[in-house]
Amino acid sequence: MRAIAVLASTAMQPRYTPPYSSDNTFLRAAHRDADGAQGQAARFAVAGVAFDGAVTNRPGARFGPAAIRAASRMLCDAIHPLYDCAPRDALIDVGDLELPSTSLAQHRLALQAAAEQLLRTHHVCWLGGDHSITLPILRAHRARAGRPLAIVHFDAHCDTWSDHFGEPSGHGTWMREAIQEGLVIPEATVQIGIRSPAGADARQFVPRLGGCVITARELRGRESAHQLADVIGEVRRRTSGRDRPPVYLTLDIDCLDPAFAPGTGTPESGGLSSAQVLSLLEALADLHWVGMDCVEVAPSYDHAEITSLTAATFVWTYLCARIAAQQPSPERTV
Repeated sequence: MRAIAVLASTAMQPRYTPPYSSDNTFLRAAHRDADGAQGQAARFAVAGVAFDGAVTNRPGARFGPAAIRAASRMLCDAIHPLYDCAPRDALIDVGDLELPSTSLAQHRLALQAAAEQLLRTHHVCWLGGDHSITLPILRAHRARAGRPLAIVHFDAHCDTWSDHFGEPSGHGTWMREAIQEGLVIPEATVQIGIRSPAGADARQFVPRLGGCVITARELRGRESAHQLADVIGEVRRRTSGRDRPPVYLTLDIDCLDPAFAPGTGTPESGGLSSAQVLSLLEALADLHWVGMDCVEVAPSYDHAEITSLTAATFVWTYLCARIAAQQPSPERTV
């Protein structure tokens, strides 16, 4: 598979494909270049962002896209038992984007350019990579939509710290930056599963601006859609107002308890179960979703591929819900 080169400038042109780029495709979907005629005919795309240059603990998320793709083969014919469809015929995998790997600023410039290109023709699911990749993707969505987005953010961490261990930006600052840049609507920002240590400034940043934080503690013992009805209603209320804004899903795999996702760089005990996340994804399937990412899968710390398989299942479920809804365009749902 030839990785797609996306350049911030001609001076940044990569000279080789990184050895950690994935050769598989998600769900064995066809591989096409983003500019190919057949590629443009596909409604949905998967793109890998194999970057972990902004982590604060264990590295290894650069191997996440490859691991998620490999685990997706376990889904076999990919016919979803709830939605009774498979996304393969409407899906291409454009491979791992060929991006600068040692400069966060240059990486983000190149990723934003790549995202803007892909969003012209595809509804994209991004496979990370660490969580710093979400900021340039949101910038691209904001430019395309012409207005701020609503966002549903599954995570153990609020990602609203004011700095990245003394640096201005990283995988723990992107949400603060997204709000400050006007990429997302504060009141339509919902964070689910938050539980990590954090000072008051970081913990209260989203609520102080009118957003909603649903902690992992609040979700203990609540797994079915019926038990989660108030959470589902709150997410729906916040993301469906203001003239139905586009909604972006960012799913950090460490929202799950390490029992369900040991393969991640910053695990936090007391997290969600995979069933809880699936209950929420299924119940919220009719929101105005315009894209998603699944990040922070670090297979070096995984056991029996359970983290990678769970990530693949989340992305597969999201895609099948979109196929079932028969979305007509990258920025609209029916």
